[in-house]
Amino acid sequence: MAEGTAQAWDAIVIGSGMGGMTAAAALAKMDHRVLLLEQYKTLGGLTHSFSRDGFSWDVGIHYLGSVAPDDRERGMIDWLAHTPMAFEPMGAVYDTLHMADAPPLALSRPYEAQERDLKDRFPDEGDAIEAWIAALRDARDVMYTMASTRAVPGFARQMIEWWNHRAIDKWCARTTQEVVDSITQNPDLAAAFTAQWGDHGGRPHKASFGMHALICGSYLQSGAWYPVGGGKTFAEHMIPTITEAGGEARAGVRVDRLLVENDKVVGLRTSDGQDFRSDIVISNIGARETVQTLLPDGFGPEAWISEIQALPASIAHFSLFLGFEGDVEEAGATRSNHWVYPTGEVDAIWADAPEGNPPGYFVSFASLKDPSHDPGPRQKHAGEMIAWTDWSSVARWAELPSGARGAEYRAFKQQVEEKMLALFKAKFPDLADLVVFHELSTPLATAAITGHHEGRFYGLDGTPARVLSDALQAKTPIDGLFLSGQDVVSQGIQGALWGGILCAASIDPRVFKQLRG
Repeated sequence: MAEGTAQAWDAIVIGSGMGGMTAAAALAKMDHRVLLLEQYKTLGGLTHSFSRDGFSWDVGIHYLGSVAPDDRERGMIDWLAHTPMAFEPMGAVYDTLHMADAPPLALSRPYEAQERDLKDRFPDEGDAIEAWIAALRDARDVMYTMASTRAVPGFARQMIEWWNHRAIDKWCARTTQEVVDSITQNPDLAAAFTAQWGDHGGRPHKASFGMHALICGSYLQSGAWYPVGGGKTFAEHMIPTITEAGGEARAGVRVDRLLVENDKVVGLRTSDGQDFRSDIVISNIGARETVQTLLPDGFGPEAWISEIQALPASIAHFSLFLGFEGDVEEAGATRSNHWVYPTGEVDAIWADAPEGNPPGYFVSFASLKDPSHDPGPRQKHAGEMIAWTDWSSVARWAELPSGARGAEYRAFKQQVEEKMLALFKAKFPDLADLVVFHELSTPLATAAITGHHEGRFYGLDGTPARVLSDALQAKTPIDGLFLSGQDVVSQGIQGALWGGILCAASIDPRVFKQLRG
């Protein structure tokens, strides 16, 4: 702080996604006055919800792991929430795979049940299936160990990594595909093993197996759940924790850059020229976005900045938001999600959209998962279809404002939307007849709403290099600057939650006591 300047806030958090809310609420529980800033008009980041024509959708939540009543993550949420949140179990079957022309394969929890699911479909692959389930368990355990190193001093981190180096090398330093290839040569079984890679955005040939096991194994450990009331309830329950402690949460505030004095971050300046000052600034906008957009030119350790910039970004996506009227369950909608691969090829994205068809897509019916949803007399329900793509599909319009992209972009969107609707109708014909609303979102919308680099909403790709990187510590080498969110631990809501908790613990060690609870 500059001499004579009053400190307005104990901490400032940039970005109100799950990691930002968690870090801010955890510090508030320790009596810190925290200012939480969000560039979008709605608080909550990828947990927020939106509505059109009487339908509502979550922008980033389709199901959650690790929120059963006895899970540690659930305990963290209960501690952070001003009033208790409720979560609804999705049932034994939480995902269904549709692989080429094979009958649908229902995946159930826990580990033992899914092992039986796979053995029923592949009766001659018992040894491989048992090896896969064991690998998921072991890799998930070592990833929790790796997560703890994001908030401990260098020497302690090195000791933990040295003590666990064999398991780290075996499960985290290898890709999902490398682990699969060591277990089976059956391509159909390999596809079933890896079909849910979209849960973390790491394609099998690129992602650390540890990351795959951490995310996909969370549903096997204690089931899949959905927040009652939808994703927006995270902000509804956590923001009051922040404000009750004297903090504030402000939407529609874009941060221009960090303020630096004597090689220390001392606050930030917004795009409208307003300065906010604090000895602690937490960036929840992503590690790459932090070093590329917030740091003053030439400021910060070059090696640290270069390591973050060298880590690849994850995938982008198209979302087709669907509104239905009628008896959707009779027409085939389920609480379980659907992973559809029309040709059976799993490790692929729709890179040349709108040419051809997406090689795979994901379908979810959120309103069936939420017991608080009231369909009304017209039986209104919401669903979503996601197809993975690359930023290159929309990059040529990236520098244009949303209303100035012209007829070519409108035609592009229409082609993508029509192809996705055609695929949906081919797989779910009775449900397609009940569609009364549809709207396509492209990676350009993701970039505008979340600020993520190239609309890649999972942040950094979950590669072995990312998992093993020392550059993603919650406490950065820049005095006063901390990282939170997905990039600190792992992709998804669970990873962002851990990122926020570990960030807060790096600032106030009293938070560590909650991790032992």
